[in-house]
Amino acid sequence: MEGLARRSERGAGPDHVPALCVLASSSSGNCSVLVVGRGVERRVVLLDLGLSPRKTAKLLGSLGLGIEMVSDVLLTHLDSDHAHSGWSGRPRDFRATLHVHRRHRGRGERAGLMHHRVEVFDADPFVVGSCAIAQAHTVEHDELGVAAFRIDLPGAAGPARLGYATDVGRATPGLVDHLAGVDVLAIESNYCPRMQIASDRPEMLKRRIMDGAGHLSNEQCAETVHAIEPADHVVFLHLSRECNRPELVSRLHEGADYGFTIASPDEPTRWVPVRSVREAACGR
Repeated sequence: MEGLARRSERGAGPDHVPALCVLASSSSGNCSVLVVGRGVERRVVLLDLGLSPRKTAKLLGSLGLGIEMVSDVLLTHLDSDHAHSGWSGRPRDFRATLHVHRRHRGRGERAGLMHHRVEVFDADPFVVGSCAIAQAHTVEHDELGVAAFRIDLPGAAGPARLGYATDVGRATPGLVDHLAGVDVLAIESNYCPRMQIASDRPEMLKRRIMDGAGHLSNEQCAETVHAIEPADHVVFLHLSRECNRPELVSRLHEGADYGFTIASPDEPTRWVPVRSVREAACGR
């Protein structure tokens, strides 16, 4: 689902500018693909591995990409819907470098993810996809926290910036500063509070989700987007199947200065170009 103010584009494919596509996003599994570079220098970066290797390869194939093209994986955290157990082995043709936060290293070892080529990151910037610079900021989520990424990408009219934040629990001032003014922001809009409270979920689960170390509600997400002030486009992630509806999210952002896309649990989004404001203006 795309906002009417400004749609994401099918024709702005990976060979034109850096672009983001969310393969799927929900409590059933989360994985996004970022394509950077051009021609033979094109690189594929995944954000999270919450789908099985087979499903990930199938969805990449539907986009004209191969699993062997993935050079890097950025892991926000290692909950099962962000790090599927199928990746604990060595899937065929998958030679990517997994980037795991220092906090999550022990859990990664226990999950068998360290059989891959792994680089551990902390607060310092690091290179992904040969030409992009990623930097993480951690916020509370369950016991070990979660990494939110700002990724700086080279562009024809200057660097473009992508922000990626899911399962963040609470939008801290540090998170807002970290992502302030990005060109494209991907952020969770997990639940409607009224639907959450009225649901038949266990009270312990409701508290976990809503207590500030779980997920962002639709209203909290909208407030965070307003504070971050993304320049061009917002992608809404991780909508609850039980306690949310796309139209509830859309209603909070109608008439905004940014375009928006709502990720689905069942099918990939359109490609969302990640380009600087100047470059985006020239392309319209």
